[in-house]
Amino acid sequence: MTLPARLPEALREVRDRLAQAPLGLATAGRDEARRTARAVVDQIDDYLLPRLLDLDAPLLTVVGGSTGAGKSTLVNSLVGAPVTTSGVLRPTTRSPVLVCSPGDAASFAGDRVLPGLARVTGGPGGPGTLELVPHEGFPPGLALLDAPDVDSVVASNRDLAAQLLGAADLWVFVTTAARYADAVPWDLLRTAQERGTALAVVLDRVPPEAAAEVAADLTGMLQRAGLASARLFVVEEGPLAGGLLPEEQVAPLRGWLHALAADREQRAAVVRQTLGGALASLEDRVGHVAAAVDEQDRAARELSASAHAAYADACASIDEGVRGGALLRGEVLARWQEFVGTGEWMRSLQSSVGRLRDRLAAALTGRPTPAEDLSGALETGVAALLRAEADRAAERTVGTWRALPGGAALLAEDADGFSRVSPDFPEAAAAQVRDWQGGVLDLVRDQGADKRTRARLTSWGVNGAGAVVMVAVFASTGGLSGAEVAVAGGTTALGQRLLEAVLGDSAVRSLADRAREDLLSRTDRLLQTERDRFDARIAAAAPADGVASGLRAAAAELVAAVRAGR
Repeated sequence: MTLPARLPEALREVRDRLAQAPLGLATAGRDEARRTARAVVDQIDDYLLPRLLDLDAPLLTVVGGSTGAGKSTLVNSLVGAPVTTSGVLRPTTRSPVLVCSPGDAASFAGDRVLPGLARVTGGPGGPGTLELVPHEGFPPGLALLDAPDVDSVVASNRDLAAQLLGAADLWVFVTTAARYADAVPWDLLRTAQERGTALAVVLDRVPPEAAAEVAADLTGMLQRAGLASARLFVVEEGPLAGGLLPEEQVAPLRGWLHALAADREQRAAVVRQTLGGALASLEDRVGHVAAAVDEQDRAARELSASAHAAYADACASIDEGVRGGALLRGEVLARWQEFVGTGEWMRSLQSSVGRLRDRLAAALTGRPTPAEDLSGALETGVAALLRAEADRAAERTVGTWRALPGGAALLAEDADGFSRVSPDFPEAAAAQVRDWQGGVLDLVRDQGADKRTRARLTSWGVNGAGAVVMVAVFASTGGLSGAEVAVAGGTTALGQRLLEAVLGDSAVRSLADRAREDLLSRTDRLLQTERDRFDARIAAAAPADGVASGLRAAAAELVAAVRAGR
């Protein structure tokens, strides 16, 4: 295999994009895609880049298999010495053991292969390490690695076993006569077939009388799985000699491995098979991750759309509540009747003395004026409407998210808090209503800017005029369009006519429309801030634009680089 100069760089680009691919939403394919991405990243770091940069390095043979299959005993028997220790208690967490010729130790002493595992010599180093055992008499050009159980109940053992198998030039897969049909071994064997990995299978602990029958059955299974090229070795059940398998049982496998080590062409053929298969498998594997990112994109858009729809409906409901006069009930209506029904406002409109009297009375008694009472009631009523709709939107969004892919996990333990308004919403809503009321008064002042109108408005009272405009905002479903809407025995209509006498008919309509638009604009901003809580959760977990296309582009460049080397 010729090594194109751009192939290592193409592999690094794929690795980096996979390592950074965000898969934060709990979609259906997320976990499998994460495993695939992690496996590809590990294989690029642990095997593909090191092997491409040193095609003549010793053949790394990983001995893997199920719990209790006899992997360590097989490795010791192949070496002819106790270089690795079987786990007495299951599950066992220990460092993998790599045996090689002393002359090849330098190939594995650094971080060229399996860079994430620190090297130790002279004994086990514990989790996260690789025990390196140079052994005199072991043939150069070959290394044996005793891997953890692929079906260990300890997740870290299973993960490490899969990582080590991904770093192998050759798998020697060990199973037993009692367990060769188990699901876990066949999952790994199918992985070997998909990646084109060179493979040998050792059928261990076979009763001598059943050896031919069991071997034939396993051979048929391998052929049906597309693994007809896998070498099968049978080790019959029998007593150990000094902890090692009888020589006649281990000799065929040892002879085959030693022949590979001694023949550079055969060794290169195994490397080409596994290396080529691994490179060829990357396009589909990266494509699988890219498809999962697409799924994440769709889920994020659906979650976002549901939140935006809930809060848009809340805005519409508030608009309807404002225009429909629903607020002109209860406390607001009572304060309005008190404001206009007693005639105090009429007197204040007709005489600056009356206005001064109201202010003096309020100052002496500590009681608010009727206009202030009305403003306070409006503030409370509008703020209550805002909170009710914001609560409803939050509850609806949470309910929808619980049924959408990724939504429930995104909320997690915060679901109860998200199903209602944020803690600072009530004060923010009240402040916005107060600011809106102040804005209405500013509109009234601005409208009476000419000398004649300003004098009459000042004498009649800006607060009173503003109160009429505020009530008018809530008193008509279509705005003030000439058709007066009577509230509280016609007092709104009376107040409107008096304002029209001061400011003009079109000016009053404009004031009410602008005041309503301002209120709804403030409402929209308030609800957008509430919705932002949900958008922030999505943004923290969802992929950015272009992640999936970037993965596919990197995979395409890798394929082109591989083809250039053929």
